[in-house]
Amino acid sequence: MAPIHVLRCCQRGLAWIPVIFIALVVCWSYYAYVVELCIFTIQSIGEQVVYLFFFHLSFIMFVWSYWKTIFTKPSNPSKEFCLPKAEKERYEKEERPESQQDILWRAASNLPLYTRTGAGAIRYCDRCQVIKPDRCHHCSACDMCVLKMDHHCPWVNNCVGFSNYKFFILFLAYSLVYCLFIAATVLQYFIKFWTNELPDTHAKFHVLFLFFVAAMFCISILSLFSYHLWLVGKNRSTIEAFRAPVFRTGSDKNGFSLGFKKNIVQVFGDQKKYWLLPAVQNLGVTINNHLTFNDHVASASWSSCFALFNTKKIRLFLSQHAPQLLVQAMMFPCIDYSNAFLSGVSVWGKPHQMVQNAAAHLGIHKLWSITPLLVELH
Repeated sequence: MAPIHVLRCCQRGLAWIPVIFIALVVCWSYYAYVVELCIFTIQSIGEQVVYLFFFHLSFIMFVWSYWKTIFTKPSNPSKEFCLPKAEKERYEKEERPESQQDILWRAASNLPLYTRTGAGAIRYCDRCQVIKPDRCHHCSACDMCVLKMDHHCPWVNNCVGFSNYKFFILFLAYSLVYCLFIAATVLQYFIKFWTNELPDTHAKFHVLFLFFVAAMFCISILSLFSYHLWLVGKNRSTIEAFRAPVFRTGSDKNGFSLGFKKNIVQVFGDQKKYWLLPAVQNLGVTINNHLTFNDHVASASWSSCFALFNTKKIRLFLSQHAPQLLVQAMMFPCIDYSNAFLSGVSVWGKPHQMVQNAAAHLGIHKLWSITPLLVELH
């Protein structure tokens, strides 16, 4: 046991090497730009002030987003997705895969699950002993199941997923801005040093090398940033881009897409004033307006984020607001309401009880006349 423990500690320590490398490069770039370029090379005070202002602005945003990406813990499935103790013991004792799946199907009957394995079975993690929510995957590096996992990034020594994907996108954006600004402002002095228009000083090496490093990182980050912007527009993760998710009706690479604008909101949130700040995370539990609970499309709104919250709270919300929702349905008869609501309620069992009670309270007896519910949780 001791050698394994020591090995794991060594692995955790070595995993920080890429982060330390980036931190050292950034610290050197700060010194090279502020001291060697702006103080020792640039003669114009006005140019110094302008360069230093915009440099520090991009530097702060870059460091802030990088910090948030590194130290935001990955989100894990909530306890509702863990097997009850008795069921877990039965599952571990059972040797036949068919019987194990029967246990999982019963446990998952009250959970909002729409994705399956390639064979159509319930997705279960034997390592974490948890039923995987939609878009959840096990990360071998972090040794945990991560909600809406995109990938494990060695440059941040963290899993990029539901809790920090926005921060990761902003980290790429601000690192690109940081490198572009340095390369653009250093270029003229790079040419002057290269052509010997400026005297050879200790600043020459820093300025020349600074331009090469900024240009190199700029090119590499641009391709990665463009790819992830494309993923955001499609509401896909890196894993889903390589392997389409499998739903009840089969695989569908666009199964989680809500349309371009809503896909953006899913990652950056519904308040545009916070989109460029690595402070406010993406949406929590929402059932987007104008989105029905038809087939697997509903999982695009619930996604992995449902697993962050207690199902009892959702059930309580629906039970408290069922009368108002049915009133809304009566006020807008042109919209087909009840089937989706019934299917949404049936996710937790008791498919008709809450709706029937609310309908009886309102004197409604023909629920089929209020026929997919459009709901938004605030």
